[in-house]
Amino acid sequence: MTEINLQNIGEKVLKSVSSRGISLAEVFLTRSRDLSIDVSDQQVETMKLAEEIGLYLRLFHHNRLGFAYSSDFSDTALDQMVTQGIDNAQITAQDEFYTLPEPVTYYPEMDLIDPQIPQVPVSEKISLAKEIEGRARQYDPRIKITERCAYSDAFYQVVIMNTLGVYGQYQGSYCGASAFLVAEEGGDSQTGFGFQYRLKYQELNPEAIALEAAEKAVRMLGAKSINTQTMVTVLDPYIGTKFLGLMGNSLSSEAVQKSKSFFAGKINSQVSSPLITIIDDGARKGEIMSAPFDGEGVPCQKNDLIVDGMLTGFLYNTYTGAKERKKSTGNGIRGSYKGMPEVGTTNLYIAGGDAEKEELLKQADQGIYITDVMGMHTANPISGDFSLGASGLLIEKGELTKPVRGIAIAGNVFDLFSNIDGVGSDLTFFVGKGSPTLKIAKMTVSGS
Repeated sequence: MTEINLQNIGEKVLKSVSSRGISLAEVFLTRSRDLSIDVSDQQVETMKLAEEIGLYLRLFHHNRLGFAYSSDFSDTALDQMVTQGIDNAQITAQDEFYTLPEPVTYYPEMDLIDPQIPQVPVSEKISLAKEIEGRARQYDPRIKITERCAYSDAFYQVVIMNTLGVYGQYQGSYCGASAFLVAEEGGDSQTGFGFQYRLKYQELNPEAIALEAAEKAVRMLGAKSINTQTMVTVLDPYIGTKFLGLMGNSLSSEAVQKSKSFFAGKINSQVSSPLITIIDDGARKGEIMSAPFDGEGVPCQKNDLIVDGMLTGFLYNTYTGAKERKKSTGNGIRGSYKGMPEVGTTNLYIAGGDAEKEELLKQADQGIYITDVMGMHTANPISGDFSLGASGLLIEKGELTKPVRGIAIAGNVFDLFSNIDGVGSDLTFFVGKGSPTLKIAKMTVSGS
């Protein structure tokens, strides 16, 4: 990557801002390099290498917010950016809660860099993607189409500085691989996917990715609908994270302060099954969303949000914390250098329980194991109401049997979490969210 000293650039911008009479300012700088490789029928379809670098300036003057960003680090461009930021602060509304975090003496130590990732030849990374496709095709002759087999990796650097003395910088990398396949038989076609994202290249398992995708596709062949009924419902960990994401909106202090959270006013109240504990941990080891500090330079930390079904707290950035005279929880999240730090999750997960997945299935004489849902984007993040298409596998006498599709599940996510009566020990992360297998005592499944 281009040799640019981000710290020197940040210091130059803060010095320029201070020379113009602004005492409260912050710079957030990032640079990244992303590689992606797509393979189909053992041929490389696309390969992209992209680099990005940029700086975001945020400043406060007389309790007014000004901001600007630039990917051009020339003196002229940086001077124009500072001028733009100060000009913006002349026309924005005053807000007494605008502030920046104070410096800290400690950031958690994080092992986020794998030096092997950039050293592995691109040819080997292509071979890894091809291996996934090859193994998937060998799994079953009914695997007919490769929608996509891919490898990707990324390197990034983050620097944060402000006029109060905050300074932090870190580097990170990660890699991932995936497969999206189609199985066909007797005019029926079904899709399956598998993917992994890891901090270490050696932790990628192409065989496991291939087998997961192929098995998911093949097992759904011949799927049919069922009659509408109320039954035990078991959620695959991947589906658990989907519902967790819907509930997660209500755990933001910003949503609470805007009266857009179901949990407003319910601190220290029972809000879900006592089997449920939900945590956000931005410093969790081994996860690709982990970091020593958030987008404002506040140390990332473990935040217990729901413990044994009891609501214990919310997620804050510096601004929402100031509104309640509370400290940021390290959840000032930036999507890129082009945006301000919003309240967001890092590694949000449902803590695993004691039961094996097979044990939860055996508790269901008649039920359904949900492996896919459609339409989650239509769910109401405030009320928690949802109505989703779904597919999965029947549970008969504790065993997974026939594939099922053409069904729908509807309800309220907060009621769903209150009705959970079984939590698996198989906590699984899918990028920034994690869930174990979840068993729901009863749910109405609409079919034919």
